[in-house]
Amino acid sequence: MNEHVLVPGRTTLSQLRDSPFRDCKVELCRSARAVVEDAARLVRVAAASDHPVYGVNTGFGRLSSIRIAPEDADTLQRNLVRSHSSGVGEPCSAEVVRMMIVLKLLSLGRGASGVRWKLIELLEAMANRNVLPIVPSQGSVGASGDLAPLAHLASVMIGEGEASFAGNVLAGAEALAGAGLEPMSLSAKEGLAMLNGTQFSTACSLVELFCAIRNAEAAIVCTCLTTDAMMASSSPLHPEIHRLRGHAGQSAVAEVMRTLMERSEIRASHLQDDDRVQDPYSIRCQAQVAGACLDLLRQAARTLVIEANAVTDNPLVFTREREIVSGGNFHAQPVAFAADQIALAIAELGAISQRRIALLVDPAFSYGLPPFLAANPGLESGYMSADVTSAALMSENKHLATPCSTDSTPTSANQEDHVSMAAHAACRLSQMNRNLSRILGIEAMCAVQGIEFRSPLKTGPALQAACERLRMEVPSLDQDRPLSEDIERAAALCAGGELADATGSAPAFDLDS
Repeated sequence: MNEHVLVPGRTTLSQLRDSPFRDCKVELCRSARAVVEDAARLVRVAAASDHPVYGVNTGFGRLSSIRIAPEDADTLQRNLVRSHSSGVGEPCSAEVVRMMIVLKLLSLGRGASGVRWKLIELLEAMANRNVLPIVPSQGSVGASGDLAPLAHLASVMIGEGEASFAGNVLAGAEALAGAGLEPMSLSAKEGLAMLNGTQFSTACSLVELFCAIRNAEAAIVCTCLTTDAMMASSSPLHPEIHRLRGHAGQSAVAEVMRTLMERSEIRASHLQDDDRVQDPYSIRCQAQVAGACLDLLRQAARTLVIEANAVTDNPLVFTREREIVSGGNFHAQPVAFAADQIALAIAELGAISQRRIALLVDPAFSYGLPPFLAANPGLESGYMSADVTSAALMSENKHLATPCSTDSTPTSANQEDHVSMAAHAACRLSQMNRNLSRILGIEAMCAVQGIEFRSPLKTGPALQAACERLRMEVPSLDQDRPLSEDIERAAALCAGGELADATGSAPAFDLDS
């Protein structure tokens, strides 16, 4: 098993992509232990003092004016976890829960939260032994932390709640015992440190960012397949066009497209005597649109990697100054904005892909391809209904892309009077990515069918490899058949990265650039 050492404050996007998903052990850098334990000692002193420290010897939220006796400090933390385990809805995926644990480790490892090192060790062990708390996906408004989702995460640590382990959903204590672990009693500030923070919203956003990147890379392959299938012009990919515009994403997409389309017999066959002057925008402006989406994903990635390394609970423990100070780092506005940006990119990649599908099935635009790419048009409908499905998915994504970050509602008796809705912004990305991968899967199916209609002319080696990879999962449409399973298989190739990987071309997105 590989090991990923997480360095608080310096963990990269590539490490975040790999550590929750690959067969690897995660471990917080041991150099963090000294400052973590120093902060915990400072909290213990504060819990026993007469000076009010929020959430340490006071109540929470609007109840912060109520003092808590030193002997009740541990009970206060346990009650916080219990009372805030109020999430509802479908459970989060294992990937999201593992990402939440990784992000919480990074935050606590900065040594500003006041937890004991034994809490960090329990989180590590849960991740590495696959004790994954059942975390409902609804219940956070993205400020004062993702309280409800993180409470469900913390509840398993104290032997309560539920967790998946060895393929079963078990009571928290039973899951821990099955992994050879014991629940812990929370000390002063530890329940609050676990619940405060943006780790749920950030985890959902990161998981879907990585999926959106894979979809974006598949979209670039699909655009090239469609360009060849329609015998469209590659002149819009001229490097000087993109240099004069100056956007990094646009230039990167155009470069990848040029590479993918090299040595295409189809492309060479219509360089002369083609009476078309310009192609429709969804063909001609592919690099501009996909490049803008790529830049938007990069911008969101920059925000999320900062947030992943941030300390986002409250109050914060400053060991150098020997102070515990209340602040607002739990407010997830940066995450909400980043998730909204990802949503816009997903929606637009799907929108332009769907327009290319519409061109492929329309004989008025497809330059000689049969209507709906049917083998026997009229008797057979070909991809007529798949086109409609892509339109339905595109429209759904447009609705889902409506910004969440502009919404707010007061909570906690108006103490928490402006919230980010980051959880809403992040959670809807999963459905949007599924919709996008299905749109792209339909485009890939249509485009490969179109390329095959150009035989004996062939596309270039890179795109031919993509065609062959698709044909391993989806046979050619030589007569009408139900298409639902075909669409799902093609979508899986896009979402999983196999379609793009088959081309052997350099990716357009460098995670750590």
